Amino acid sequence: MKRLALIITLGMLGLLFSGCAPKCCEGPVLFLPDDANIHYTGRIGFADPLKPRLGGAGSYLEVKFRGSTCDILLEDEHLYGTNHNYIATVIDGNYLGRTKVSIDQKQYGLAENLADTEHTLLVCKATEAQNGTIDFAGLWCDELAPFKKTQTRKIEFIGDSITCGTGLDATGLPYGSGEWYDQHNAYLAYGPLVARALNADWLLSSVSGIGIARNWNSDGPVMAKVYDKLYLNTTSSRPWEAEIFVPDLISICLGTNDFSDGDGTYERQPLNEAEFIKNYIQFIRHMRGRYPNVPICLLTSPMLSGEKDARLKEYLTEIIEHLRRVDKEDKIHMFAFSRVYNHGGSGHPNEEEHAQMAQELLPFYKGVMGLE
Repeated sequence: MKRLALIITLGMLGLLFSGCAPKCCEGPVLFLPDDANIHYTGRIGFADPLKPRLGGAGSYLEVKFRGSTCDILLEDEHLYGTNHNYIATVIDGNYLGRTKVSIDQKQYGLAENLADTEHTLLVCKATEAQNGTIDFAGLWCDELAPFKKTQTRKIEFIGDSITCGTGLDATGLPYGSGEWYDQHNAYLAYGPLVARALNADWLLSSVSGIGIARNWNSDGPVMAKVYDKLYLNTTSSRPWEAEIFVPDLISICLGTNDFSDGDGTYERQPLNEAEFIKNYIQFIRHMRGRYPNVPICLLTSPMLSGEKDARLKEYLTEIIEHLRRVDKEDKIHMFAFSRVYNHGGSGHPNEEEHAQMAQELLPFYKGVMGLE
């Protein structure tokens, strides 16, 4: 009998420390990031499976949990010693806002006083790769339930600060206050909004200030130089593997920074038309090599107007015509925004305008994907 009691005791302890507590145990249990019921999407590093590293803007995890509370364990990279990040939380389809992730805190409460039943959770990195990474170390909840993805499509959005959701969210800190990224919210940017409307997973390959031929405040590295890197920079050697996220549609919104006047820190010559067109064509060919049969959509800038907007449209038209003529490219399309969207931070689109942009884009994407 003593031997049997010992076996039962050891079995109960094994269940507890494996993250699967028996029903008789009360209180939340720590579920580690390698649990099969946790689903990940986006530019996330898995060098350490017990600390997946959320890097790119809009990268996210999803679970289904049971219980009335849920906490998350996070470790901010605290890049350069000062940067911080934000996450956006969604429970049962309801957006609950952003949470600042700082170096001096590990555990964050996501939900409390919920009905003691089954819930869905989505946690999205609201800030971008330039702000550093967030290590995910686990979830505290009563139980994780099997979670079946319902999304049937995937869309990749390549772009700059607009695609990142820069200057979108003034909750907590009004425009013009705090750090330049304190109004970031990738979850509410036009890309994820469109993706959710189309029941699609999203991937944001976007960097604030980046361009095709030159950046906002420097000559580079431009998008083609960082795209193949997991964290969209030249300092990391980790590659972004094509098979991790195979999109059904690729949307590119670049050019704003190429046409910008910069920040005045260095002498900025007029944009070289030939270089812009050449670089854009080369980048599209690179994307075509990664994803041979995926439609590619080139978007104008929602922040440009007048002569700059007209020139960008002219360049994109020339790019498309060249690819159709020379490469026999038949899956490339162009979309022009109907007006300027610039009432957010630093002249970026605000939350309402991102929603309006998404509404503009939705029928266009449906047509390209044959969903009408």
